[in-house]
Amino acid sequence: QVRLVESGGGLVQAGGSLRLSCASSGDIFNIAVMGWYRQAPGKQRELVATIGYGITNYADPVKGRFTISRDNTKNTVWLQMNSLKPEDTAVYYCKIRSLSGADYWGQGTQVTVSS
Repeated sequence: QVRLVESGGGLVQAGGSLRLSCASSGDIFNIAVMGWYRQAPGKQRELVATIGYGITNYADPVKGRFTISRDNTKNTVWLQMNSLKPEDTAVYYCKIRSLSGADYWGQGTQVTVSS
């Protein structure tokens, strides 16, 4: 059984920063890609950033403001979010994909940016 635990969400003023963490545990080996997604009220879940095979990928709205990083020895991925905007308000989800193609999701952490 694979478990992902996210932390670091909260309430912050526009222009502020937050750092999200996602630690995975359980029977997960050979993680291929780790990523962050978000879902705002009334909207579909969308990609924020991914990291895998030495490549990082960011959605256009967060480029230059967010940074994704990972520690393979700890099976942990982080999302550093700077210059936050009210439109960044959403529930942020961590996802990992194994080499076999299986996807695992975290429970989500709320990020609220006030104007």
